[in-house]
Amino acid sequence: MIIGKRVRLRAIEKDDLPRFVAWLNDPEVRRNLLLYQPLSMGQEEQWYADILKENVDEQPLCVDVEVGENWEPAGNISLIELNQHDRSAEIGIFIGRKDFWNKGYGCEAMRLMIGHGFNDLNLNRIFLRVYETNPNGVRCYEKAGFKHEGRLREAHYHEGRYIDMLMMSILKSEWIETEKTGGCA
Repeated sequence: MIIGKRVRLRAIEKDDLPRFVAWLNDPEVRRNLLLYQPLSMGQEEQWYADILKENVDEQPLCVDVEVGENWEPAGNISLIELNQHDRSAEIGIFIGRKDFWNKGYGCEAMRLMIGHGFNDLNLNRIFLRVYETNPNGVRCYEKAGFKHEGRLREAHYHEGRYIDMLMMSILKSEWIETEKTGGCA
């Protein structure tokens, strides 16, 4: 388990799946994800079975938020496409609980996973892709220390039009500097 001030990252359990399906079937949650079709419980169970066969370093983690004395699931986060030679990976996150949106939980989860990637997995670069239509996501990633590095023009068809995909990354040296200031400020 990776524990922060208000957020922890833990292994996903089978009993998390119904929550994930409900969240991912909410069009408002799904709007900023690559997933664009409704999801069945059978599909989610197959996804879960498949991820258990993956390298443990690439298995998604559940994002839990501390509420009083309890931890409540909020979404998930993962490092994918780990490239051992280049020491890089792509990061992805979603917070499915809308009552947890815009409260800094996503930023804290990102900082925890970035720290895990740099400290435990010895990565040098972590990158992500985000839609130009997701300003809250972009702001979260900037607060977590990500820098803009490019734009893929009209790379994604979304709600009847083509939108740009923004590329962002953080290097280990940059993360070390932002850690000195506390990150997610």
